[in-house]
Amino acid sequence: MIEKLVVVAIGGNSLITDPQNPGIARQWDAARETCRHIADMIADGWHVVITHGNGPQVGYIMRRGEIAKREANIHDVPLDLIVADTQGSIGYMLQQALDNSLRRLGINRTVATIVTQVRIDPNDPAFENPTKPIGGFMTESESEEFKADGWQMIEDAGRGWRRVVASPVPLQIHEINAIQALMLSGYVVITCGGGGIPVVRNEVGSLRGVYAVIDKDRASSLLAQTLRADLLLISTGVEKVSVNFNTPQQRDLDQLTLIEAQDHILDEQFAKGSMLPKIEAAVDFVQNGGPQAIITNPENLTRALNGETGTRIIPG
Repeated sequence: MIEKLVVVAIGGNSLITDPQNPGIARQWDAARETCRHIADMIADGWHVVITHGNGPQVGYIMRRGEIAKREANIHDVPLDLIVADTQGSIGYMLQQALDNSLRRLGINRTVATIVTQVRIDPNDPAFENPTKPIGGFMTESESEEFKADGWQMIEDAGRGWRRVVASPVPLQIHEINAIQALMLSGYVVITCGGGGIPVVRNEVGSLRGVYAVIDKDRASSLLAQTLRADLLLISTGVEKVSVNFNTPQQRDLDQLTLIEAQDHILDEQFAKGSMLPKIEAAVDFVQNGGPQAIITNPENLTRALNGETGTRIIPG
């Protein structure tokens, strides 16, 4: 029997610790550091299911494709295939890094990545108002050049300008039976990478990918609810959630009740492209029966589980 189940949602940006130096070697370093902490969680008796973001990585692949198309007349790659690519590449990095960390602790567990499709509503209003940032950060003047190429851009939480695409609400995880079967057999499963590949059923009932990305925290909340997890743990770039962020009045939060979290959402305390979807995902999980959610950064995962840091979202 699995006594304690945690869904750990790793942010795509937390795998790129320095936006000015986003190379693969640095991403490997970040993945290994994160997986050392996840291995400690497994050693402490938690059964872990892992999800991850992919916003910067998707943006880099799209940019490379656009350059290749312009300079060498090489075909571009649809967004759903790019999401699938990143599920494989980031999943590979995480499963190798976690396997190595577990072996150092004397734990023999198989880690497996599932290419995951997530059903969405083709009429989701998000398609009329793209808000999900992807790709690296750029200056406002740089963003103007990309706007001229037809990109939609937003300023992302004071960190720079980024491309945005539609982010529909996840409705159903298509591979959930496989996820549950592997989990119940003792595997550490990596799934819903990048929020999952957004798909719809066409007029004859066949699955088809769409031009969009799903927020990985919303998909992680849906996954945690479906699996009836004991904890949703969202790993991001800050140790704690704050109000009045990046101002002299900034205040870090140790704990938020549902009511407090919803009040802060109404007060627009959380940036739309950054902390807001994480808070909303945590609220959604707890509101629908989850015992609690925690938000913190990768290096503090273990300390947050021990109640030493991080921000907890609880009923009430």
